[in-house]
Amino acid sequence: MEQVEDFNWHKGMTVKQLVKAYGQIGYQSVELARAADVIVKMKKDSAKIFLTFTSNMVTSGLRGFFAQIIKLKMADVLVTTVGGIEEDIMKSKGEKFAIGNFETDDIELHEKGINRVGNLLIKNESYMNFEDLINPILMKLYEKKNKWAVSDFLKEIGLMLDDKDSILFQAARNNVPIFCPAITDGAFGFHLYLFQQKHKDFIIDVIEDFGNILLATNFDEKKGVIALGGSISKHHAILSTLLNGGANYAVYMTTAHKTSGSMSGATTSEAKSWGKVQCESDIATVIGDVTIMFPLAMIMALEQLSDEGLLNG
Repeated sequence: MEQVEDFNWHKGMTVKQLVKAYGQIGYQSVELARAADVIVKMKKDSAKIFLTFTSNMVTSGLRGFFAQIIKLKMADVLVTTVGGIEEDIMKSKGEKFAIGNFETDDIELHEKGINRVGNLLIKNESYMNFEDLINPILMKLYEKKNKWAVSDFLKEIGLMLDDKDSILFQAARNNVPIFCPAITDGAFGFHLYLFQQKHKDFIIDVIEDFGNILLATNFDEKKGVIALGGSISKHHAILSTLLNGGANYAVYMTTAHKTSGSMSGATTSEAKSWGKVQCESDIATVIGDVTIMFPLAMIMALEQLSDEGLLNG
Protein backbone atom coordinates (compact mmCIF):
# COMPACT_ATOMS: atom_id res chain seq x y z
CA MET A 1 0.00 0.00 0.00
CA GLU A 2 1.29 3.47 -0.96
CA GLN A 3 2.12 5.81 1.90
CA VAL A 4 1.40 9.53 2.10
CA GLU A 5 4.61 11.50 1.55
CA ASP A 6 5.23 15.15 2.32
CA PHE A 7 5.56 17.19 -0.83
CA ASN A 8 8.69 19.28 -1.36
CA TRP A 9 9.68 21.53 -4.22
CA HIS A 10 13.21 21.51 -5.59
CA LYS A 11 14.83 23.77 -8.13
CA GLY A 12 14.58 22.47 -11.67
CA MET A 13 11.63 20.17 -10.88
CA THR A 14 10.10 18.77 -14.09
CA VAL A 15 6.41 18.23 -14.71
CA LYS A 16 7.09 14.49 -14.63
CA GLN A 17 8.63 14.77 -11.16
CA LEU A 18 5.82 17.04 -9.97
CA VAL A 19 2.99 14.78 -11.10
CA LYS A 20 4.79 11.67 -9.84
CA ALA A 21 4.98 13.34 -6.41
CA TYR A 22 1.24 14.04 -6.67
CA GLY A 23 0.72 10.30 -6.45
CA GLN A 24 1.62 10.35 -2.75
CA ILE A 25 -0.02 13.60 -1.63
CA GLY A 26 -3.63 12.41 -1.53
CA TYR A 27 -7.11 13.31 -2.81
CA GLN A 28 -7.36 14.40 -6.46
CA SER A 29 -3.60 14.70 -6.84
CA VAL A 30 -3.45 10.89 -6.60
CA GLU A 31 -6.06 10.54 -9.35
CA LEU A 32 -4.15 13.00 -11.53
CA ALA A 33 -0.96 10.97 -11.19
CA ARG A 34 -2.94 7.81 -11.94
CA ALA A 35 -4.40 9.46 -15.05
CA ALA A 36 -0.91 10.19 -16.36
CA ASP A 37 0.08 6.59 -15.72
CA VAL A 38 -2.97 5.26 -17.59
CA ILE A 39 -2.18 7.50 -20.59
CA VAL A 40 1.35 6.06 -20.68
CA LYS A 41 -0.01 2.52 -20.47
CA MET A 42 -2.49 2.99 -23.31
CA LYS A 43 0.24 4.35 -25.55
CA LYS A 44 2.70 1.57 -24.67
CA ASP A 45 0.03 -1.02 -25.33
CA SER A 46 -0.56 0.46 -28.82
CA ALA A 47 -4.18 1.14 -27.92
CA LYS A 48 -6.28 3.20 -30.30
CA ILE A 49 -6.78 6.43 -28.35
CA PHE A 50 -10.09 8.27 -28.50
CA LEU A 51 -9.68 11.88 -27.33
CA THR A 52 -12.91 13.74 -26.61
CA PHE A 53 -13.40 17.35 -25.58
CA THR A 54 -16.08 20.01 -25.56
CA SER A 55 -16.00 23.32 -27.39
CA ASN A 56 -15.19 25.46 -24.34
CA MET A 57 -11.76 23.83 -24.25
CA VAL A 58 -11.07 25.02 -27.79
CA THR A 59 -12.17 28.50 -26.71
CA SER A 60 -9.28 28.32 -24.26
CA GLY A 61 -5.61 28.00 -25.07
CA LEU A 62 -5.83 24.20 -24.95
CA ARG A 63 -6.63 24.30 -28.66
CA GLY A 64 -2.95 24.47 -29.65
CA PHE A 65 -2.08 21.70 -27.18
CA PHE A 66 -4.70 19.42 -28.73
CA ALA A 67 -3.16 20.10 -32.15
CA GLN A 68 0.29 19.25 -30.77
CA ILE A 69 -1.00 16.01 -29.23
CA ILE A 70 -2.34 14.96 -32.62
CA LYS A 71 1.02 15.70 -34.23
CA LEU A 72 2.76 13.65 -31.52
CA LYS A 73 0.53 10.63 -32.35
CA MET A 74 -1.14 10.67 -28.92
CA ALA A 75 -4.67 10.65 -30.34
CA ASP A 76 -6.06 8.40 -33.06
CA VAL A 77 -9.72 9.47 -33.05
CA LEU A 78 -11.20 12.83 -32.00
CA VAL A 79 -14.77 13.55 -30.94
CA THR A 80 -15.90 17.09 -30.18
CA THR A 81 -18.82 19.49 -30.32
CA VAL A 82 -19.43 21.92 -33.16
CA GLY A 83 -18.36 25.03 -31.23
CA GLY A 84 -14.87 23.56 -31.13
CA ILE A 85 -14.90 23.20 -34.91
CA GLU A 86 -16.10 26.78 -35.42
CA GLU A 87 -13.59 28.28 -33.02
CA ASP A 88 -10.69 26.24 -34.38
CA ILE A 89 -11.47 27.64 -37.84
CA MET A 90 -11.89 31.16 -36.42
CA LYS A 91 -8.53 31.04 -34.68
CA SER A 92 -6.83 29.55 -37.73
CA LYS A 93 -7.93 32.68 -39.59
CA GLY A 94 -6.53 35.05 -36.98
CA GLU A 95 -9.45 35.61 -34.62
CA LYS A 96 -8.41 36.42 -31.06
CA PHE A 97 -10.41 35.72 -27.89
CA ALA A 98 -9.89 37.89 -24.81
CA ILE A 99 -9.53 37.02 -21.12
CA GLY A 100 -12.11 38.74 -18.92
CA ASN A 101 -13.45 37.62 -15.56
CA PHE A 102 -16.24 35.50 -14.13
CA GLU A 103 -17.86 38.41 -12.30
CA THR A 104 -18.78 40.92 -14.97
CA ASP A 105 -21.75 42.93 -16.20
CA ASP A 106 -23.18 40.58 -18.82
CA ILE A 107 -25.82 43.06 -19.93
CA GLU A 108 -23.06 45.55 -20.69
CA LEU A 109 -21.16 42.85 -22.61
CA HIS A 110 -24.27 42.08 -24.63
CA GLU A 111 -24.70 45.73 -25.52
CA LYS A 112 -21.10 45.79 -26.73
CA GLY A 113 -21.57 42.68 -28.86
CA ILE A 114 -19.38 40.50 -26.67
CA ASN A 115 -20.19 36.93 -25.63
CA ARG A 116 -18.80 35.40 -22.43
CA VAL A 117 -17.60 31.81 -21.98
CA GLY A 118 -16.64 31.64 -18.31
CA ASN A 119 -13.91 34.27 -18.11
CA LEU A 120 -13.20 34.29 -21.85
CA LEU A 121 -14.72 36.78 -24.28
CA ILE A 122 -15.69 36.40 -27.95
CA LYS A 123 -16.86 39.28 -30.11
CA ASN A 124 -19.95 38.93 -32.30
CA GLU A 125 -17.65 40.18 -35.05
CA SER A 126 -15.77 36.88 -34.87
CA TYR A 127 -18.94 34.99 -35.81
CA MET A 128 -19.64 37.44 -38.62
CA ASN A 129 -16.15 36.83 -39.95
CA PHE A 130 -16.77 33.09 -39.63
CA GLU A 131 -19.80 33.43 -41.91
CA ASP A 132 -17.70 35.24 -44.52
CA LEU A 133 -15.06 32.52 -44.60
CA ILE A 134 -17.24 29.40 -44.24
CA ASN A 135 -19.55 30.06 -47.19
CA PRO A 136 -16.76 29.88 -49.82
CA ILE A 137 -15.52 26.68 -48.15
CA LEU A 138 -18.99 25.14 -48.35
CA MET A 139 -19.25 26.05 -52.01
CA LYS A 140 -15.88 24.43 -52.81
CA LEU A 141 -16.89 21.23 -51.07
CA TYR A 142 -20.32 21.21 -52.70
CA GLU A 143 -18.73 21.57 -56.12
CA LYS A 144 -16.53 18.58 -55.31
CA LYS A 145 -19.53 16.45 -54.28
CA ASN A 146 -22.91 17.08 -52.74
CA LYS A 147 -22.99 14.41 -49.99
CA TRP A 148 -20.48 14.17 -47.16
CA ALA A 149 -20.05 12.16 -43.99
CA VAL A 150 -19.19 14.63 -41.22
CA SER A 151 -15.65 13.34 -40.58
CA ASP A 152 -14.79 13.40 -44.30
CA PHE A 153 -16.24 16.89 -44.54
CA LEU A 154 -14.12 18.12 -41.63
CA LYS A 155 -10.96 16.53 -43.06
CA GLU A 156 -11.44 18.45 -46.31
CA ILE A 157 -11.80 21.70 -44.36
CA GLY A 158 -8.64 20.88 -42.41
CA LEU A 159 -6.73 20.45 -45.65
CA MET A 160 -7.76 23.99 -46.63
CA LEU A 161 -6.32 25.53 -43.47
CA ASP A 162 -2.75 26.74 -42.97
CA ASP A 163 -2.23 26.89 -39.22
CA LYS A 164 -0.10 24.32 -37.39
CA ASP A 165 -1.90 25.14 -34.13
CA SER A 166 -5.21 24.13 -35.71
CA ILE A 167 -6.86 20.89 -34.62
CA LEU A 168 -8.44 20.43 -38.04
CA PHE A 169 -5.12 21.14 -39.79
CA GLN A 170 -3.17 18.55 -37.79
CA ALA A 171 -5.95 15.95 -37.84
CA ALA A 172 -6.27 16.15 -41.64
CA ARG A 173 -2.53 15.76 -42.19
CA ASN A 174 -2.11 12.96 -39.65
CA ASN A 175 -5.15 10.95 -40.78
CA VAL A 176 -6.95 11.39 -37.47
CA PRO A 177 -10.72 11.48 -38.03
CA ILE A 178 -12.77 14.12 -36.23
CA PHE A 179 -16.31 13.13 -35.34
CA CYS A 180 -18.88 15.77 -34.51
CA PRO A 181 -22.28 14.08 -34.13
CA ALA A 182 -24.09 17.32 -33.19
CA ILE A 183 -22.72 19.40 -36.06
CA THR A 184 -25.91 21.48 -36.30
CA ASP A 185 -25.72 22.63 -32.66
CA GLY A 186 -24.07 25.99 -33.31
CA ALA A 187 -23.35 28.73 -35.82
CA PHE A 188 -21.89 26.14 -38.20
CA GLY A 189 -25.20 24.30 -38.24
CA PHE A 190 -27.05 27.51 -39.04
CA HIS A 191 -24.81 28.16 -42.03
CA LEU A 192 -25.20 24.57 -43.21
CA TYR A 193 -28.96 25.05 -43.06
CA LEU A 194 -28.85 28.30 -45.03
CA PHE A 195 -26.55 26.76 -47.63
CA GLN A 196 -28.91 23.81 -48.05
CA GLN A 197 -31.83 26.17 -48.73
CA LYS A 198 -30.01 27.25 -51.90
CA HIS A 199 -28.64 23.78 -52.71
CA LYS A 200 -31.31 21.23 -51.82
CA ASP A 201 -29.17 18.23 -52.74
CA PHE A 202 -26.42 19.22 -50.26
CA ILE A 203 -26.25 16.62 -47.48
CA ILE A 204 -24.08 16.26 -44.39
CA ASP A 205 -24.69 12.65 -43.34
CA VAL A 206 -24.47 12.12 -39.57
CA ILE A 207 -25.76 8.55 -39.76
CA GLU A 208 -23.06 7.51 -42.22
CA ASP A 209 -20.52 8.97 -39.84
CA PHE A 210 -21.92 6.91 -36.97
CA GLY A 211 -20.93 3.89 -39.03
CA ASN A 212 -17.50 5.43 -39.57
CA ILE A 213 -16.77 5.78 -35.86
CA LEU A 214 -17.95 2.23 -35.21
CA LEU A 215 -15.58 0.99 -37.90
CA ALA A 216 -12.74 3.15 -36.57
CA THR A 217 -11.90 0.30 -34.19
CA ASN A 218 -12.82 -3.35 -33.60
CA PHE A 219 -13.15 -6.03 -30.92
CA ASP A 220 -9.57 -7.24 -31.29
CA GLU A 221 -7.94 -3.81 -31.05
CA LYS A 222 -6.88 -2.35 -27.70
CA LYS A 223 -8.80 0.85 -27.03
CA GLY A 224 -8.18 3.84 -24.77
CA VAL A 225 -10.42 6.80 -24.02
CA ILE A 226 -9.38 10.24 -22.74
CA ALA A 227 -12.64 12.10 -22.13
CA LEU A 228 -12.33 15.76 -21.18
CA GLY A 229 -15.62 17.08 -19.90
CA GLY A 230 -18.77 15.27 -20.92
CA SER A 231 -21.73 15.73 -23.23
CA ILE A 232 -22.23 14.06 -26.58
CA SER A 233 -18.52 14.06 -27.43
CA LYS A 234 -17.70 11.80 -24.47
CA HIS A 235 -20.69 9.52 -25.01
CA HIS A 236 -20.16 9.15 -28.76
CA ALA A 237 -16.68 7.75 -28.14
CA ILE A 238 -17.57 5.38 -25.33
CA LEU A 239 -20.63 4.16 -27.23
CA SER A 240 -18.26 3.20 -30.01
CA THR A 241 -16.04 1.32 -27.55
CA LEU A 242 -19.11 -0.38 -26.03
CA LEU A 243 -20.14 -1.72 -29.43
CA ASN A 244 -16.56 -2.94 -29.98
CA GLY A 245 -16.03 -4.80 -26.71
CA GLY A 246 -15.29 -1.91 -24.34
CA ALA A 247 -12.23 0.25 -23.66
CA ASN A 248 -9.12 -1.25 -22.08
CA TYR A 249 -8.02 2.10 -20.68
CA ALA A 250 -10.01 5.18 -19.70
CA VAL A 251 -9.23 8.60 -18.25
CA TYR A 252 -12.07 11.00 -17.48
CA MET A 253 -11.56 14.61 -16.38
CA THR A 254 -14.53 16.71 -15.38
CA THR A 255 -15.86 19.31 -12.95
CA ALA A 256 -19.21 17.48 -12.79
CA HIS A 257 -20.06 15.19 -9.88
CA LYS A 258 -21.15 11.56 -10.07
CA THR A 259 -24.29 12.23 -8.00
CA SER A 260 -25.85 14.22 -10.86
CA GLY A 261 -26.52 11.10 -12.91
CA SER A 262 -25.21 12.98 -15.93
CA MET A 263 -22.89 11.89 -18.72
CA SER A 264 -20.48 14.64 -17.64
CA GLY A 265 -20.39 13.33 -14.06
CA ALA A 266 -20.33 9.63 -14.88
CA THR A 267 -17.10 8.02 -13.70
CA THR A 268 -14.90 5.42 -15.34
CA SER A 269 -16.21 2.92 -12.76
CA GLU A 270 -19.81 3.63 -13.75
CA ALA A 271 -18.85 3.00 -17.37
CA LYS A 272 -17.93 -0.57 -16.42
CA SER A 273 -21.57 -1.29 -15.59
CA TRP A 274 -22.45 -0.54 -19.22
CA GLY A 275 -19.52 -2.39 -20.74
CA LYS A 276 -18.19 0.85 -22.21
CA VAL A 277 -15.04 0.21 -20.19
CA GLN A 278 -13.91 -3.37 -19.62
CA CYS A 279 -14.11 -4.75 -16.08
CA GLU A 280 -10.34 -5.32 -15.83
CA SER A 281 -9.35 -2.02 -17.49
CA ASP A 282 -6.96 0.60 -16.09
CA ILE A 283 -8.98 3.71 -15.23
CA ALA A 284 -8.77 7.13 -13.59
CA THR A 285 -11.40 9.80 -12.95
CA VAL A 286 -10.06 13.25 -12.11
CA ILE A 287 -12.42 15.86 -10.70
CA GLY A 288 -11.12 19.30 -11.62
CA ASP A 289 -10.68 21.97 -14.26
CA VAL A 290 -9.36 20.41 -17.46
CA THR A 291 -7.30 23.52 -18.28
CA ILE A 292 -5.25 22.71 -15.16
CA MET A 293 -5.45 18.95 -14.89
CA PHE A 294 -5.03 17.80 -18.49
CA PRO A 295 -1.77 19.60 -19.36
CA LEU A 296 -0.16 18.27 -16.18
CA ALA A 297 -1.21 14.65 -16.77
CA MET A 298 -0.46 14.67 -20.49
CA ILE A 299 2.90 16.44 -20.17
CA MET A 300 4.02 13.91 -17.56
CA ALA A 301 3.02 11.13 -19.96
CA LEU A 302 4.84 12.84 -22.84
CA GLU A 303 8.00 13.31 -20.77
CA GLN A 304 8.01 9.66 -19.67
CA LEU A 305 7.38 8.37 -23.18
CA SER A 306 10.06 10.71 -24.55
CA ASP A 307 12.57 9.55 -21.92
CA GLU A 308 11.91 5.96 -22.98
CA GLY A 309 12.19 6.79 -26.69
CA LEU A 310 8.54 5.96 -27.32
CA LEU A 311 7.22 9.34 -28.41
CA ASN A 312 6.46 9.78 -32.10
CA GLY A 313 6.03 12.95 -34.12
